[in-house]
Amino acid sequence: MIYFDNAATTLPKPKSVGEAMVEALNSFGNPSRGGHEYSLHSSRVLYETRELLAKLIGVEDPLNIAFTANSTMSLNIAISGLDLKENDEIITTTLEHNSVLRPIYRLKKNGVKVKFIGSDEIGNINYEELESKIGKNTKVIITTHASNLTGNLVDIDRIGKIAKKYNIIFIVDASQSLGVFPVDVIKNNIDILCFTGHKGLMGPAGVGGIYVSPKIKVSSYIIGGSGSHSFSEEHPKTMPDKLEGGTPNIHGIAGLNASLKYIFSVGIDTIREKELSLAKVFYEGIRDIPKIKIYGDFNSFYRSPIVTINLEGVPSSDLAEVLSFDYGIATRSGIHCAPLMHNDFKTNESGMVRFSFSHYNTMEEILKTIEILKDISQSI
Repeated sequence: MIYFDNAATTLPKPKSVGEAMVEALNSFGNPSRGGHEYSLHSSRVLYETRELLAKLIGVEDPLNIAFTANSTMSLNIAISGLDLKENDEIITTTLEHNSVLRPIYRLKKNGVKVKFIGSDEIGNINYEELESKIGKNTKVIITTHASNLTGNLVDIDRIGKIAKKYNIIFIVDASQSLGVFPVDVIKNNIDILCFTGHKGLMGPAGVGGIYVSPKIKVSSYIIGGSGSHSFSEEHPKTMPDKLEGGTPNIHGIAGLNASLKYIFSVGIDTIREKELSLAKVFYEGIRDIPKIKIYGDFNSFYRSPIVTINLEGVPSSDLAEVLSFDYGIATRSGIHCAPLMHNDFKTNESGMVRFSFSHYNTMEEILKTIEILKDISQSI
């Protein structure tokens, strides 16, 4: 199988990830719930993983990072935990995943106002439109760092400066970027960063995280056992305990620990250059194939390693099925949980087929797939 569905989850993972998880299953106790070596061992790995994440995103205090199950949970914590009131405003974009949109829509039912920044014909947002939409009740700007549909990057540094200028909370969804593109929460003026471990970070599913600036107050999402302040009737109010209730996914965190060490050993620049070189060859190899339409901005190859297409006259699900069952190529078809982007591109009914690349992919796989798409195009 040629695996081109890395934007959904990376596969394969570094070998060390599985090894670390197996070791954890056989040697980890419950962190912060005991003074014996098994508990202390898991506590050390958990804290070391916070330190690695802090190093990756430019955070001074690792305790400002809490572990979650995934980006969806992180975004729900962020969006719901700001305690927005009726007539408060959120500005977001049409690039967003449903993990952003659905929590916002829930707030909208309670009177929170939502303003959207649209995208152009190649899926880039209008930054001038952003500043014009800011009003006296604007409390939050939320944006993805990279579109999971087109691979277009959002200029989070530019938006962060605008948010800082108007004293607005800035939330970034780094699901498709962290581990591949540099993110610096201080430099980029990011107040809350949400991420998952199983995509660009190459860790296991079921573990993600959220960074919250010490200047920002976010309400506890889950309350209960924390391993601290046990006599208090209230959940701890300090990070990270504030956003972590119950036993964490320490075995998944052990896997994430190993994947982060792998990323640092290889270097995100090296990883990114390999992935983008593969994406560029793929794009250039298919852009002139008759009947193929490509979505996104390819004027620059500083973008997420995603190429999304449609083949004229063929539903995206049918093309993905042919690629999978006839040729052994794994892709992702459909709406990709990004409905507003499909509204912008007018692909609500057809969907799209997404090819997303990892540095584990090879040039041979790219060239083979280009030839297969040429053959399929000629056969219809």
